[in-house]
Amino acid sequence: MSSARHPLLELPAAAGSAAMNAIDAPMRAVQRWLGVPRIGWMFVAPNLAILGLFTFLPIVVNFYFAFTGGVQLYPSERPFTGLENLETLFECESYLDPSTCRKDLFWRAVYNTSEFAVLQVALMVLFALISALVLNRKILGRGFFRGVFFYPVLLSPVVVALIWKWILQREGVLNAVLSGAGASPVGWLSDASWAFFWCVFVSIWAHMGFYTLILLAGLQAIPADLYEAAAMDSASPWRRFSRITLPLLMPNLIVVLVLGLIRAVQVFDEVFVLTGGGPGSATTFIVQFIYQTGFAESIHQYGLAAAASLVLALSLLVLTLLQLRLTRKNLAGGGGRDDG
Repeated sequence: MSSARHPLLELPAAAGSAAMNAIDAPMRAVQRWLGVPRIGWMFVAPNLAILGLFTFLPIVVNFYFAFTGGVQLYPSERPFTGLENLETLFECESYLDPSTCRKDLFWRAVYNTSEFAVLQVALMVLFALISALVLNRKILGRGFFRGVFFYPVLLSPVVVALIWKWILQREGVLNAVLSGAGASPVGWLSDASWAFFWCVFVSIWAHMGFYTLILLAGLQAIPADLYEAAAMDSASPWRRFSRITLPLLMPNLIVVLVLGLIRAVQVFDEVFVLTGGGPGSATTFIVQFIYQTGFAESIHQYGLAAAASLVLALSLLVLTLLQLRLTRKNLAGGGGRDDG
């Protein structure tokens, strides 16, 4: 049989070779112009342009707005006011009493956010640690339960809030169950204490799986022979947890703690859909204050909202630096123990 290829089969190969030559020539010219060490910048330039346009440019504009006044949107039409917006936010007779502040809603949002962050993060770290310890054991259906715990993380925060709002509203599922049991319906989202509680609960339910996964990865990285040695020494379960598990899991716990704090300070989606910041200002947090001040009120105070966002950015920067410091300190301490 003849080994010659049919002419029609050679057309795609010829077309591909021509296309490669057409691409190769300009690429070689660009490489000669830029030089080999800088050719990589050409490939990341589109991503850098998008990042600069949609991330760094808004940061610069926001920083400029924080030091300008008026209600105009265009920067060229906004008068420079210096630190006036920050002075307005921090003008208080007593920072412990928001009602004495010029912008009392801002300080109520700050206190609500602080209380939410402390309570939500503490409970979430605790529940995530317990869940990770349980899921790390050899239990029936372990893979299924790991998926169940992580599933809420895959949902949109708005979807999560809508689901729970459907459950908790006055004519919702939970009150229907209570009515069926002969109890009176409860205004879960119209009572200030209950609304705050459910904001914390829904946030934990939605995000706990992510942190459980981080802690579970840390638990699986602990060598099993350490537990075997402790069992041979007849160490109690609490001693094994406090002397082996907790110290070796500390880097993961620090990551979970700081990431949880950053997310808690930025909370907006679930709470905005679930309660809208109410009742009153009971669940108004700092990001919602920024949104209301800049976009939701009849008079758009862009400068004041931008100044509040700078305060938020500063707090997030402090949390990030805290994470880096704690991580380095923990690694240095761990290195010292290993050397010993």
